[in-house]
Amino acid sequence: MAPANLIDGRAIARQLQGELVQRIEALKGRGVQPGLAFVRVGEDAASKVYVGRKEKMCAELGIASETHVLPEQTSEPELLVLLDRLNADRQLHGILVQAPLPPHLRATTVYARVSPEKDVDGFHPLNVGKLMLGDPTGFLPCTPAGIRELLARSGVQVARAEVVVLGRGNIVGKPMAAMLCQKAPHANATVTLCHSATRDIGAHCRRADILIAAMGVAEFVKADMVKPGAVVVDVGVNRVSDPSAKGGSRLVGDVDFAAVQPIAGQITPNPGGVGPMTIAMLMQNTVRAAEHAAR
Repeated sequence: MAPANLIDGRAIARQLQGELVQRIEALKGRGVQPGLAFVRVGEDAASKVYVGRKEKMCAELGIASETHVLPEQTSEPELLVLLDRLNADRQLHGILVQAPLPPHLRATTVYARVSPEKDVDGFHPLNVGKLMLGDPTGFLPCTPAGIRELLARSGVQVARAEVVVLGRGNIVGKPMAAMLCQKAPHANATVTLCHSATRDIGAHCRRADILIAAMGVAEFVKADMVKPGAVVVDVGVNRVSDPSAKGGSRLVGDVDFAAVQPIAGQITPNPGGVGPMTIAMLMQNTVRAAEHAAR
């Protein structure tokens, strides 16, 4: 039996998917099938797994998908030509360029080339700007949007809460902080954004009503860093050595789950917490893009 304070990301993602099925059927009734293109450059093992999971979810929901796999040495102009072609394809409503990109490709240039109307990852500068301005017409990045949805559907009171976000990355940390401090439903929190140069990071963590760990440091959050009863969200995916595990390693989050779980009021497991929500929000963004294109 799962601990009572566990936030089940898989179950909440299934709720979202059920809601999306109805919207997809409505679109198909109008002759529109949502379409999503994946672009993967190189053979990064984790990227293969992530794209595979997203392809599987597309198939389950009835979203048409296609995957373009380019060699590691693909030049930036070659990648941009492909993106231009996908932007012009009216059967495709969303485009996802899987991160990380090889070092010789400039992520800012690549993400800016995806049409803002098809930027279902929420990385285009126009959508980033809309997020900062609180403009709901843009696409929100999937992981922070998924976390906000997790909190909302788990009955977590975000308004007036003290939220501490660990990590200032462009994919999770910065957009998460911007999202939760907005004057909007499921937001209106006081947010502290901590990072590797923060002094006495433990002191910040201990006053958090909601602690979101996205630093990419294995089991960084220990029991003595968590206020009793706090809500803890673990975003990290870190591979650590473990001779007893198959292949000699295993995946852990940014939170020392075994130590923190008894203290937390609510906590996300890892896996089974944030990951399924990220994929569900990608599907939601794609359906929304198709609905917009069908108007």
